[in-house]
Amino acid sequence: MSDARVGLVIEDDHDIRELVRTVLTQAGFDVTVASSGAEGVLVAKTISPDVITLDLGLPDIDGFEVSRQIREFSDAYIVMLTARTEELDTLIGLESGADDYLTKPFRPRELRARVAAMMRRPRSSAEAADTPAEVPAEAGGHPERGNYSHNGLELSYASRTVQVDGTEMNLTRTEFELLHALLEAGRTVRTKSDLVRRLRDEDYDVGSYISEADERSVEVHMGNLRKKLGDSPQQPRWLQTVRGVGYRLAPSAH
Repeated sequence: MSDARVGLVIEDDHDIRELVRTVLTQAGFDVTVASSGAEGVLVAKTISPDVITLDLGLPDIDGFEVSRQIREFSDAYIVMLTARTEELDTLIGLESGADDYLTKPFRPRELRARVAAMMRRPRSSAEAADTPAEVPAEAGGHPERGNYSHNGLELSYASRTVQVDGTEMNLTRTEFELLHALLEAGRTVRTKSDLVRRLRDEDYDVGSYISEADERSVEVHMGNLRKKLGDSPQQPRWLQTVRGVGYRLAPSAH
């Protein structure tokens, strides 16, 4: 089937590898496994997966480096799995290109829920609206359609592309969703909790539990997004931090 979803499990522990394979298979993925980092990078190039689960403690290359290498050619969702619990490891993982992070031991149900939320995000024009319309960023818009233009930045939701002054940006899917959420909201502030729920494909006001680690992950993703866009926190062109609250779109340059 042309719309078959492909999963890749990069894990050296046999039992965990088979557990994750089972979880993804039951979720409808065609799953391939790899037991080392080098093998995982090679397989990722070959099969173009939609979702990758990645162990940090691999025997050859650590998961951070594997993630960086995969990010050079793939926008697959990456979920890091690790027995480490230190916040620093979490942040390095996200900075190396991962979209999410689970600490072992994890509940299979939680992994499946995280992957399901990721896969609900549109990835191509076929999953977006049929006829995109030009929507000024300040005016807000609809997540299902529209092109956004703001201070030299152009975002097309249908084609999942972002350009800055005519140069196309290579954003992860998570970074794209965060940028789209701010463009859609215009000058309305989105709290970190709002943005966590957006990434989970939940309504902003559902009241689900958001941890400090969830909010910190948004900060890291926003930091990565800023670096890629070349935006300045002190004099923002697009991403304005509202201290202690969240983020909003910077004012239009006139």
